[in-house]
Amino acid sequence: MEAPAIPTTADESAGLKFVLRALRYRNYRLFFLGQGVSLIGSWLTTTATSWLVYRLAQGNPVVKAATVLGVVRFAAQIPTFLLAPIAGVLVDRWDRHRVIVATQVFSMIQSALLAWLALSGRITITHVIILNAFQGLVNAFDAPARQAFVVEMIERREDLSNAIALNSSMFNGARLLGPAIAGLLIAATSEGVCFLIDAISYFAVIVALLMMHVTHGAKANQRKHPLHELKEGFLYAFGFPPVRAILLLGALMSIAVSAFQTLMPLFVPILAGPEHGARVFGFLGTAVGVGALAGAIYLASRRSVVGLGRIMALAGFLLGGSIAWFAMTHSLSLALVLAAISGLGSIISFAAGNTMLQALVDDNMRGRLMAFYIMAVMGTAPLGSIIGGWVATPERLGVARTIELAGALCVLTSSLFMLKLPMLRKLVRPIYVRKGIIPEVATGLAQAEVEAESR
Repeated sequence: MEAPAIPTTADESAGLKFVLRALRYRNYRLFFLGQGVSLIGSWLTTTATSWLVYRLAQGNPVVKAATVLGVVRFAAQIPTFLLAPIAGVLVDRWDRHRVIVATQVFSMIQSALLAWLALSGRITITHVIILNAFQGLVNAFDAPARQAFVVEMIERREDLSNAIALNSSMFNGARLLGPAIAGLLIAATSEGVCFLIDAISYFAVIVALLMMHVTHGAKANQRKHPLHELKEGFLYAFGFPPVRAILLLGALMSIAVSAFQTLMPLFVPILAGPEHGARVFGFLGTAVGVGALAGAIYLASRRSVVGLGRIMALAGFLLGGSIAWFAMTHSLSLALVLAAISGLGSIISFAAGNTMLQALVDDNMRGRLMAFYIMAVMGTAPLGSIIGGWVATPERLGVARTIELAGALCVLTSSLFMLKLPMLRKLVRPIYVRKGIIPEVATGLAQAEVEAESR
């Protein structure tokens, strides 16, 4: 019997290069580095905003913390739901690179205004709601433009799924650091310092975008009427069962995740004393980031989009079970583990859906389909925030029962998706063959191999 081969340094290096293969492209490498810095700042603001609102609501006898947290997140997310389809049409008509530069500048202004109001001691919940709504308006254009721009930075289409997975790794690597840093900064200084650092961090991504080598030009379909293009995008998104199923799964999972994230500050007093509140809240956010980063790295290591449908459903089971259990525990250590599992489940589900849609869609429809996906994932989040905040009040279901129901929604939705998966695979397969994602198979053996991989 031969001894097993010991991996060499060259083998490990080759494996790492495979996982990071999208970074070989200069524009994507600049985008990855610039966004990596900026996203840490964005997570500082996200964490600091939730804690600031929670703190302001506690000092106000008229309002309830759960309701106010829901309203603030609703204001940040509802513009995406309302405007994403229109933004998708415009993103397919406009230069995506210039759109992203503009949205980053506006985002920097929003963070700077938050910093000024917080550091001057003038900030109120109303200010936070207004500025969050403004950021939601910016995100309605930024998110589909950024998702659609990825394909313009990647020259070889077989590396597209890796680029999407690395995007998720970057996002969740920032999520790993941002909340923990925010918790420490808030405890040592104030929320305003987090907002200020975020505003400064936008210079990294703006400079990176301006350093790119991009060919600017008009889109070929610009002569069509915008309403006609909107109708085309709607029919494509909701008329093809696989796309419709991915969008529906993403929307319902997003509602559950949004309710969980909105109400997370309310679990802090249960898990830790008031003197450690900000730190514990930051650590919970970091735990979610640890799990999400692990999920993104797993997706980056995959060679193909084949089989992602089943993985999406399994990730939904993980997500639902972990947040339902989180709602029941009083142990901080167990809560951190469950938060990490929830991050793993959510990022695999959302990033896998994004990857499959990017693989299915044709380039002239990419901005519109990504806009509908953003509407499904980010745009429905306000429903989770506002419903979760309203239902979680003590006179209704309470915080724990609300999150338990959110977990049950994830499990039920994933179960239905799993049941429909065999039918969806049959519809997707011809597209994968046409695009060369899987080869045209002529023998029963090859067919069996492809089907085994998809399982």
